[in-house]
This record gives sequence, structure tokens and C-alpha cells, in this order.
Amino acid sequence: MLLYILRRCASAISVVIVTLIASFALFFLAPTDPAGAICGNRCTPERVADIRNSLGLDEPAVEQIGLYLKGIVVGRDFTSAGAVIHCSAPCLGYSYILGQPVTKLLAQALPVTVSIVLGGALVYFTVGVLAGTAAARRRGSPADRLVVGSTLIINSVPYFVVALIVALYATFLPRAEYHSFLSNPLTWAAGLLAPWLTLGLANATQYTRYSRASMIEALGEDYVRTARSKGISERRVVYRHGLRAALSPVITIFGIDVAVQIVNTLFTESIFGLPGIGVMTLRAFFTFDLPVIMGGVLIGSVVLVVMNLLVDILYTFLDPRVRLG
Repeated sequence: MLLYILRRCASAISVVIVTLIASFALFFLAPTDPAGAICGNRCTPERVADIRNSLGLDEPAVEQIGLYLKGIVVGRDFTSAGAVIHCSAPCLGYSYILGQPVTKLLAQALPVTVSIVLGGALVYFTVGVLAGTAAARRRGSPADRLVVGSTLIINSVPYFVVALIVALYATFLPRAEYHSFLSNPLTWAAGLLAPWLTLGLANATQYTRYSRASMIEALGEDYVRTARSKGISERRVVYRHGLRAALSPVITIFGIDVAVQIVNTLFTESIFGLPGIGVMTLRAFFTFDLPVIMGGVLIGSVVLVVMNLLVDILYTFLDPRVRLG
């Protein structure tokens, strides 16, 4: 197990590095001009050149990538107005537009996004698995057809439409806003209730279908029939034996889905006015703010590879037949 984790960690680091290099390459290949965006339309060419020099944009792209990766590991120095500023590791640079450390901006935005995603994930995973299990137990019944039909109808509505309906017409819900969990957990939960229900309603449908299909397959296995023949109660057969095996493929989808949602909450954050990573990265994209864009890319790639590793490890607890080597 330990050797497997070490190999996966080495692979994950290489994936993150390749992703960062690819993002850098796309930035320099695109017709972008951060210095011009910062300076404005009436800026002189000399002023643009000064800004490019102060931001280090006049250095070769390969050298800039090397300095960026070095800053993540050991930190780096920046020159501003003749003064040298040391940025401690992990240094992700300074925002071209805001002039603040990217790590500080991420530290402000990441808790918002993580709170939205984890709360919504808890809703759609719980609702989806319970609804899918209940439908599988009553396969072919009117209740089963009602559940499956409802998921198809809800899933056909675009997510942003669902979010807009909740944001505009669900006035009985508390106003969406972010408060620190440490300051007041109840206020934190109340401010995120609308985004959680939106994510839960929109994504629970696919987990209902996944859970139903996986549960039907698990309930048809030989060990389930053996458990029933021994006189074990139906509830224990379903939830102790069948559900445990049925959760394995669902957990795989769930782990990847949570990782993707971390960097895919743009609609949720924009519609509900929450300052998360999605909104921050989008604004940086339109202003060519490379350090902020790279910070968002780094967070997304790290979360994705870590969740992949955690899902693989969790497999061994859900299904004893799986062994990691």
C-alpha cells in the first residue's frame, strides 16, 4: 500500500507540473498583453515596456516557467519600485491587477468554493444514493418509474436555469452569502443553504440513476441470495451486503465529481454572488492576470489527483476483493 501511494504521489506531481507548463504555454501563445491591460488605452509604449519589465514579462517564457516552479518549492524574490520583496514558498506570485499575493487571494476564495462544493456534495450523494436504493428495491413498481422519470425531467433542465430559479424565486431560503465557519457555524450554513440545495437538486439525479443500476446488479449476486436463504432480514441484506458493494462504482464517480466541482462552480458563485475560485479565475482570465489563472489551475489539478488517490484507497475498504499493488 505504501509503495503504491508513493508511486501515485510521484505520478501526481508530474501531472501537476505538466498541467502548469501547458497553461503557461497557452498563455504565451495567445495574443495577450497584461501590461497593456494594466496600463490602459492611453498608455505610452515606454510605460508599457516599463510594466512588462517590472512584471518580468520580457524574460523568455522558459525562464519564467522555471522561476514559477522554483517559487512553489523554495520561494522567490520580486523587485517593486526598487525594493526587493521575498515571497516565501509556496510562492504563486503576485496578481498583475490587484498587486496582492496569489496565495492570499486563494486563501480568501478557496474556503468559499470548498464550502459550496462539500455541502452540495453531501446533499446530492445522500439523496441520490437513498433514492436509487429505494428504487432498486422496488424495481418495476410505480414508485420506481416515478423516481426514474423525475430524474430524467430534472436532468433535462440546464443547471444555470435551476440556479436562477432558486436564486430569484426561493425567497423562503436565507440570502446567499459567505460567513466564516469558525466565526458562526449556523450563519455559515444558513448563508450557503440555497447553493447547497441547488447543487443537490441538479446533481442528485445522476447519483440516483447510478445507485439504482449498481444496486440492482448487487442484489442479483450469489452472496445476496445466500444471505437471504439464511433468513437474514431484508433490510440487513440490502444495506449491509448489497449497498456496500453497490457503492464502489458510485464512489468513483463521486470522488471525481467533487474534484471537478471545485473548479467548476462558476455558475453557482456568479448567480449567488459568492466570491469563490471560479469567479476569481474568470475575472483573471479577462484581465490576462496570469499568476491568478495559474493559481486556479494549480488548485484544480492538485485537487483532482488527490481525489483520484483517495478514491483508490477507499476502494480497499468498500470492497475487500480490491487490492492495491
